[in-house]
Amino acid sequence: MTEVVVRSSAPIRVCDLGGWTDTWFAAHGRVVNFGVAPRVHVVVRSSPSDGDPAVAVDLRNYGIRFTPSRSPANWGRHALIEATLHRMGGSPPAHDVEVVIWSDAPPGASTGTSASLCVALIGALDALGEQGSRLSPEELVAAAHGVETELLGLQSGVQDQVCAVHGGVNEVLISPYPHAQRTEIQLEQEVREALDGRLSLIYLGPHRSSALHQLVIATLEHHDEEPAALGDLREAARSGALALRAGDLAGFGAAMIHNTMAQRDLHPGLVGARARRVFDLAEQSAALGWKVNGAGGEGGSLSVLHRDDASRAEFERVIESRRGPFRPIPVRLADGLVVTITLP
Repeated sequence: MTEVVVRSSAPIRVCDLGGWTDTWFAAHGRVVNFGVAPRVHVVVRSSPSDGDPAVAVDLRNYGIRFTPSRSPANWGRHALIEATLHRMGGSPPAHDVEVVIWSDAPPGASTGTSASLCVALIGALDALGEQGSRLSPEELVAAAHGVETELLGLQSGVQDQVCAVHGGVNEVLISPYPHAQRTEIQLEQEVREALDGRLSLIYLGPHRSSALHQLVIATLEHHDEEPAALGDLREAARSGALALRAGDLAGFGAAMIHNTMAQRDLHPGLVGARARRVFDLAEQSAALGWKVNGAGGEGGSLSVLHRDDASRAEFERVIESRRGPFRPIPVRLADGLVVTITLP
């Protein structure tokens, strides 16, 4: 029996200036985001079947192994994985498939982990297909976004899928939704190294804000005019991109704070109590900037940009000494989707 093994991984997303403008209700937007490690990893093993082909999924972080349903009506708590397998046609004909998934990113961190998982799984399954028929980056983004919005009917912006595919530092223009034009923001090496040394990702606990997000969306749907906060979010992304291209980290930090204020203006519940406690500590440490990652709400995570490596280390020491769910997650800028295949 011969076995084909495909390994893939995709970065998670942090520091997303302009988030909420990459959605259908904003219609057009501008986002800056960073693709970072820790990554989401997928290994797919395919081998000829001795009987009826079978698919098994192993979620290493949770110690769970399950058989995905082929029927959308029976998709359950792992619907994202089942829908992605469905989108990619399940398993190759007459082959058994084992899918192993894991990540060092904490669950519910509002760092686009679902999109990263979806992109990594699509990339791996795509590599099992016919040689020469690989999806383009744009097709990967559309396929992963479609899994969430079309197959599962979820609310989803498009920035997370773009970041998972491309990694690095991105400026994304959305016009009209869901069309996304991505431009890499080229950083000087010293700026890239400074970001790696000065950027904190602080986990606040599992993200539980679906009801709040539905409330925000419902409110926006009934606006006769676009809320000024959406324009402020686009402006935060624009000024953040200009600052990064100029190597101005203080300017980028100011754009982070501008984004946080605009997010709060969109709905005060998007900057939760836990986030405000950490932001107070960041301000006391004279950090350059801070923002909630993702859509916001209670739980999730936030990004803090510090003056130097030493102030980041001291800030994270203070965070670790506090009671509660808060903890720093080490991050570094990372490349986008990586897929390798081992043939017999």
